[in-house]
Amino acid sequence: MLFPDYRPRRLRQSESLRRMIRETTLAADDLILPLFVIEGKGVKNPIPSMPGHYQLSIDNLIDVAKHACGLGIPAVMLFGIPDRKDSLATRAYAKDGIVQKATKELKETLDKLIVITDVCLCQYTDHGHCGVLQGQTVDNDATLDLLAKTALSHARAGADMVAPSDMMDGRVAEIRETLDENGFSNTAIMSYAAKYCSSYYGPFRSAAETAAKFGDRKTYQMDPANALEAIREVTLDIEEGADIIIVKPALAYLDIIYRIREEILLPIAAYNVSGEFAMIKAADKMGWLDGHKVMMETLTAIKRAGADMILTYFALEAAETLRKICSE
Repeated sequence: MLFPDYRPRRLRQSESLRRMIRETTLAADDLILPLFVIEGKGVKNPIPSMPGHYQLSIDNLIDVAKHACGLGIPAVMLFGIPDRKDSLATRAYAKDGIVQKATKELKETLDKLIVITDVCLCQYTDHGHCGVLQGQTVDNDATLDLLAKTALSHARAGADMVAPSDMMDGRVAEIRETLDENGFSNTAIMSYAAKYCSSYYGPFRSAAETAAKFGDRKTYQMDPANALEAIREVTLDIEEGADIIIVKPALAYLDIIYRIREEILLPIAAYNVSGEFAMIKAADKMGWLDGHKVMMETLTAIKRAGADMILTYFALEAAETLRKICSE
């Protein structure tokens, strides 16, 4: 049909009409809130590059999680900041580690909240890399056992889902086998399957205190120029037992989300990372754009590209907006 018989603008004449034909909808159910937990009590350390976010002690973490639940956000992702670090990341898999304690208290307080735990060693190593070092190289195979021990300790603490973000080859299989052998076959794995070596992680490095003391992560995280490799990585993790896969970052990698959505049937999560968050907040502060509107447009774009769920630092703000829309 051609103009004037067909006029697409007819269905854009009111907000109600636009809602009726909207192809992509965003809901609080789609959101996962990342949280940073630190030792101590009454701690709420501001993260300068991530306005509204903090390093939280467990008591304050629970308050934020309660608020998230009240807004309909179904899940949080925990990142731990330990009291000490060493070359073997021993606090990552310690029974009394910060993530283990936080997970236990969250599940006891908010039993319906889905607690997802980041499984990586970079926060816990004194060198800041995501695995065991052999000289100045991360030893892939020597790291697998420690990752599996970390995931198991999280499951024992009550985690509903573990999320390996290290990008070591074979880690999903190692974690799945370890969980199953120890009676945690129902603990799901949300794998960072397509995690790129991105400059968008800058604010996160400060928030989680994970800056590497030397070198970079290019030998284990993906080259931003590659797309077909992402499909290979995702396929490998699914074959090894992943239940959900993550694409990270999200906004600069919408094409990757779309390609993977065309290839797989498993749920896809996209991580709207710290740099993407910080840029919008900074531009809004400068008056260069309407940060609130850009937030909603960004999250909708990620969902439109094919993501089933979005890890985002905008989760609380977006959920509050969605609640207001529903009540109008």
